[in-house]
Amino acid sequence: MSVLPLATFAERIGGERVEVHTMVQPGHSPATYEPTPRQITALAGADLYLRVGAPFEDAWMKRIHATNADMRVVDLRAGLQLRPQPDHDHAHDHGHEHHGRGGPALDAHVWTSPRLARRMAVTIRDTFTELDPTGADTYAANQAEFDAALAALDAELQRRLSRLGNRSFLVYHPAWGYFADAYGLTQVPIEREGKEPGARRLAALIDQARAEDARLILVQPQFDQRAAGQVARAIGGRVATVDPLSPDYAVTLRRLADILVTADGGGQQAP
Repeated sequence: MSVLPLATFAERIGGERVEVHTMVQPGHSPATYEPTPRQITALAGADLYLRVGAPFEDAWMKRIHATNADMRVVDLRAGLQLRPQPDHDHAHDHGHEHHGRGGPALDAHVWTSPRLARRMAVTIRDTFTELDPTGADTYAANQAEFDAALAALDAELQRRLSRLGNRSFLVYHPAWGYFADAYGLTQVPIEREGKEPGARRLAALIDQARAEDARLILVQPQFDQRAAGQVARAIGGRVATVDPLSPDYAVTLRRLADILVTADGGGQQAP
């Protein structure tokens, strides 16, 4: 499969009946990742590839198919309402999938919403069951348990984030749009179209942050953080790192909530 959070979902549902391998390794960006020869070779023996529209997949899916024509490919975004990448320039698509010919580039970070993750988990359960009918009871029980955990996580996040006074947050790379949509928040990206912001864009961001009294900028470890640091210094704020690609799904979303609540003036940030 493409990214580590999906591996977490598959492992929770498949248990010992599945062997899970992830293409994008820790510390790498799906926007620029190139699978290793060993990974491409390993696909020859795979029964299933779970994809989510990660940018590298656009360039590599034909080669992945060619490696193993019998391997089933399932897009976990099927049936989900997808959001466009903010202010995307079609001349600089940087590998993001398009919704139809000439349509807007779509945001692939669907897993950042626990509500969408619950629906993806159902697709994973059904796919595993079709490929391995004898494991149907195991997959159903594991998915039900995982669904309950995701529902509890969603309720917890809804309760905590509903109290925020400031509903917007700055983010270097726009990876948290589905999370923001789920909880009535707005992400304000620094990087757009895969490009560093120019002087005019930085000045506008600084003015916006001051107007909204924003003091926090979220970054992820796969991207250059210099522009985020520049904005933070200008507004007297700070930079906090949260990784949407972490396999520790619930821990990551709770940490993000901690950071947002603390920045809003309430609660305690997790270590």
